[in-house]
Amino acid sequence: MKNERRILASAYACHPDPGGTIALFPGEAIGGWNLVRQISRFGQVWVITHPRNREGIERAQAQGAIRNAKFCYIALPAWMNILDKAEFGIRIYYYFWQIRALTAARKLHKKHHFDLAHHVTFNNDWMPSFIGAFLPVPFIWGPVGGGQGTPAAFRQSYSFSGRLAESSRAMAQWAGRHLLISRKICQRKARAILVCNHETRARIPARYLSKVHLFPVNGISREDLDRAPVRDSSRKGYRVLTAGRFIRLKSFDLALMAFHRFVIKHPDSVFEIVGKGPEEDRLKAIARELGIEDRVWFLPWLSKEALMAIMAEADVFLFPSLRDGGGAVVLEAMASGTPVICLDSGGPGFHVRPEWGIKVAAKDPDSAVRDMAEALERLYLDQGMRTRMSRNAKARVLEFYVWDKLGDRLSGIYSKCLDLDADRLLYGEE
Repeated sequence: MKNERRILASAYACHPDPGGTIALFPGEAIGGWNLVRQISRFGQVWVITHPRNREGIERAQAQGAIRNAKFCYIALPAWMNILDKAEFGIRIYYYFWQIRALTAARKLHKKHHFDLAHHVTFNNDWMPSFIGAFLPVPFIWGPVGGGQGTPAAFRQSYSFSGRLAESSRAMAQWAGRHLLISRKICQRKARAILVCNHETRARIPARYLSKVHLFPVNGISREDLDRAPVRDSSRKGYRVLTAGRFIRLKSFDLALMAFHRFVIKHPDSVFEIVGKGPEEDRLKAIARELGIEDRVWFLPWLSKEALMAIMAEADVFLFPSLRDGGGAVVLEAMASGTPVICLDSGGPGFHVRPEWGIKVAAKDPDSAVRDMAEALERLYLDQGMRTRMSRNAKARVLEFYVWDKLGDRLSGIYSKCLDLDADRLLYGEE
């Protein structure tokens, strides 16, 4: 694609190293940043984003990490910031942020005459892109998630507030999918819809499926692959690892129960849990109640480099998240050559295949715990399987998930979309 092409990107979450800056959605912020970097490889890009990202973006710009990109920082009035502190409130904040972003986009388009608009983040199938729906520019939407949900059988273990939050999310999803005309306009107008998991693809109406591309929301840089340490095959003992925010939907309590069933038979094993969050005290209490606190090590959140180093020393990465749209840590484990055990749901279910991991059906908590414990034992008993999965996981990341390769694929999608007859696409025909 030629550099003179002018692209507008809407990326509410876009930060090279969010840390605590965007504590609720760090994965989306990193994904947004890397997608913007890729877009800037094959066009001049103007990025509309939130001011919370400014410090990290400007630091990266000063280091030469991105070129051909200009950033426009849009915020809402300060009195609305209270909405921006909780998972559901931030969705409301973001809805109104999009209105202001659309106003900025119209002014930018009047000045620069964009060839293409790409709504990068936030993205889910039930909340529309205002820029996509209302800016008179060819439009790319995604990677879109949001089709995945918490299975009803797993909600029973949630607290009242947890069940209320899940019910509220389900109602918002229903309303967005059925009542928002702007969402329907997005689907009709989009020249390509990128989706990051199979559940979200299933939510797209059949008449638009020809525009759908399965495209991960997470990737791995070549630098991360180059830094990945070599596994020490002579190390003794069996190490199980998990990592992420300590929140209920990650189901680390189920991981502890599965490890408990497993470690009774194989006491030479340890379980390392890396992260932070509101569930930490509860998880530590569960480990004590199960009598495995001496075999479970809680570690604070680590940098990507430090986490991948620990991953390379682990025998298996156990990740029972119920509805992750992406699951960046799963890719990092694969890049480290660590076999993955996960639920067959959302992004992890999309990333993992039998050649490099084990997927467990998310039917109910009891069967999930049993199946995860059995998967841990299969890998414990079969060193050859672990070695094959390690090799295949690394090969899969190198083949499909390196950011530059994802960027090349995105460039191809752009080229195809700009060559298509726009009038036919408006009616979902390709």
